[in-house]
Amino acid sequence: MNSRERVLKVFRKEAVDRVPCFSGMGNITETGINQLGYKFAGIHLDAKQMAETAATSYKLFGYECGVVPVDLCVEAEAMGCVINVYPQAEGILYPTIKEKLIHNEAEMDTIKLPEGFSEKGRIPLMRTAIGLLKADIGNDVVVGSYVLGPFTLAGQIMELNDLLKLSFKKADKVAKLLDLCADAIILTAKEYEKAGVDFITVREMGATSDVLSPRVFKSLILPPLQKVMKAISVYSVLHICGKTNDIVTSMMEAGPTAISVEQKNDVAESRKKLGPDAIIFGNMDAYNVLVSGSEEVVRQAVRKCIDDGVSGVWPGCDIWPTVPPQNMKAMMEETISYGGKK
Repeated sequence: MNSRERVLKVFRKEAVDRVPCFSGMGNITETGINQLGYKFAGIHLDAKQMAETAATSYKLFGYECGVVPVDLCVEAEAMGCVINVYPQAEGILYPTIKEKLIHNEAEMDTIKLPEGFSEKGRIPLMRTAIGLLKADIGNDVVVGSYVLGPFTLAGQIMELNDLLKLSFKKADKVAKLLDLCADAIILTAKEYEKAGVDFITVREMGATSDVLSPRVFKSLILPPLQKVMKAISVYSVLHICGKTNDIVTSMMEAGPTAISVEQKNDVAESRKKLGPDAIIFGNMDAYNVLVSGSEEVVRQAVRKCIDDGVSGVWPGCDIWPTVPPQNMKAMMEETISYGGKK
């Protein structure tokens, strides 16, 4: 089976020859960017450059997917935030939001989605990029995209510290905002589905149990997540950063096809909690191991991921583009050789 068939079989809970190595988050590399002669800053505003760059992780290293976008600002921009892509910057500098939509608590009650939301910001550009990526490598590997989770998106359009405080003091007000954010995410995901993605990752990074208790997660974060997951018709992955062992059951209750966890999660423990049939992707350290580690450290991490019971070797966050090419190759080689023996 080729990489595409392998990953789709994992999503369908069918037997595979080995675990795949892929991601639903950013995985472009400086190696790929330089090979194409592009600048990082230009990728965010050009669908062709974005798609071609995303395809290089498969073409250069055999990484078993292609994923766009590259940054985390698409939904917030479509909602009305102005972003800065640092067009003159050299090197790796990700887009940021220049100004929040919500500046105080009172404005939380007045915000609405703009008319024609699906044509706002870079959503049309993402549709084009997905189509180009699909046409380029879609017969060989799965093509994915990602959206933010409701709480994480809310933390983009207002100050995160204010959002966290209000989550405890005025949960009803926050819940209303999260429901609106869920609507924006659903509209975005639907456009990505129309463009042909095979799966969508919902990145609820800000709702980690490092800052929110399992009780708050269940009462405040879970309902809008369930709304989003229910609306996604392709395969879905729920990703949450940080220590997630205490909430993996709730993550599954949100209704995704699979969950994604990072290195702070004890995958062996999560596997015991969720059982043999749950689809768990993780938990390769995307920076301290994959970018900063030696090839042998990368290989050891791959073996541990597989031994602990992952359904796919999957970095726990975006791969930082300066990742050494030999480490990408080591991750793939070890997944193929060691994963094929398990």
